[in-house]
Amino acid sequence: MAARFDLPEPDAFTRTYWDAAAEGRLLIRRCGACGRAHHYPREFCPHCWSEDVTWETASGRATLYTWSVVHRNDLPPFPDRVPYVAAVVELAEGPRMMTEIVGSEGHRAGEDPELSDGAELEVAFREGIPVFRTVPRPLPTPSSEPH
Repeated sequence: MAARFDLPEPDAFTRTYWDAAAEGRLLIRRCGACGRAHHYPREFCPHCWSEDVTWETASGRATLYTWSVVHRNDLPPFPDRVPYVAAVVELAEGPRMMTEIVGSEGHRAGEDPELSDGAELEVAFREGIPVFRTVPRPLPTPSSEPH
């Protein structure tokens, strides 16, 4: 069986994060000294260097900051997933994180019209890994259409 390069190798510190993700919860860290949230999980605040940081459940909401469509990746299991959308999202709490955008075949090809800078996203989980999908835009109501 080939090694998989998409699964984490939790250590004693990150196990809390990965256990929560396996339960469908996205965790971030928040500093008690400066109040800022950060991601990826660290034992200190990258903003003020305080060690007064705690786990916090994130809302799961984010906006698309940037993305790229990956057409070739030879590491298992990615050849079966190409094309896929690698992205950086900005969590509602402030930190940015690397992830994958999942959804329709249009997402996979980077051709979905909802895939644009600032698109609203929500977290989903695939095998305990946080990924994101677009939040469908509401259809215009007859009273909101221009006359």
